[in-house]
Amino acid sequence: MEQMHADSAAGDAGHDGPTDADPRNQVLQALGERVRQLRARRGLTRRGLAVSAEVSERHLANLEYGTGNVSILVLHQIAQALQCSMAELLGDVTTSSAEWLLIRELLEGRSEDDLRRVRVAAGELLGTAPSGDQHRHSRIALIGLRGAGKSTLAKMLADDLGVPFIELNREIETLAGCSVREIYDLYGVSGYRRYERRALEETVQIYADVVIATPGGIVSDPATFNELLSHCTTVWVRAQPEEHMSRVIAQGDTRPMAANPEAMEDLRRILAGREEFYAKSDHVLDTSGQTLEQSFARLKSLVAT
Repeated sequence: MEQMHADSAAGDAGHDGPTDADPRNQVLQALGERVRQLRARRGLTRRGLAVSAEVSERHLANLEYGTGNVSILVLHQIAQALQCSMAELLGDVTTSSAEWLLIRELLEGRSEDDLRRVRVAAGELLGTAPSGDQHRHSRIALIGLRGAGKSTLAKMLADDLGVPFIELNREIETLAGCSVREIYDLYGVSGYRRYERRALEETVQIYADVVIATPGGIVSDPATFNELLSHCTTVWVRAQPEEHMSRVIAQGDTRPMAANPEAMEDLRRILAGREEFYAKSDHVLDTSGQTLEQSFARLKSLVAT
């Protein structure tokens, strides 16, 4: 910790750092943006990442804004806290083999629609495509941020269809033998993600007909999200950030605003960081400005198609 603070102080006080016109400054800014994107995708506040990585919040802020040099040690700690490789943190995970380089060259510059078709085709080739599971249409999973109404709507849909309702966080707690909060405290984010993947796999194996309410961060782990997309019909339950926050508070949880005055900005950043992943769902249900009855009627029509 002393070395990290020393590095930060040196970066702040030194006069040999890159200027705005220096190409090195662009590298630092690109790195900072990458850290912000990864942090948002994993649903971490800057304070939370700083604590997890054992880096000062001021040092992390300097890194994210591209205003200070950073040591390899600090980058390693941040990569560990974000559950990614150093290569991914630096934005070049595709340099590990000749095949990666050739695949990257084929895909570079392609549209999102082209990339989606390639992903589905690769799934067909590797046996993980959605069409490979005949029960996919009868397993319905609701995804999205907390406060969108996933659990309530999922329970209503399960009752209406006469099938089991599974709240994945409850299954995770059963597997771990403790609460979600205790899982984070004992095993960290990576431990929670391992339980999340196992809970989803077991749910898919046990149930051919089910409605699942998933945790908001399930899209943060590509392997788990691929599993979900392959075996479940997914519905992104979305709402405006203000509605997300107001619904959480209405449920009696005032911690987001009380503990963090920048909670709304963090929420917007998390949503922006995950939006591309949520958008991979089969259907989108926008509950903004809708009554529960209106949202449920729309949900039923979506999954009936």
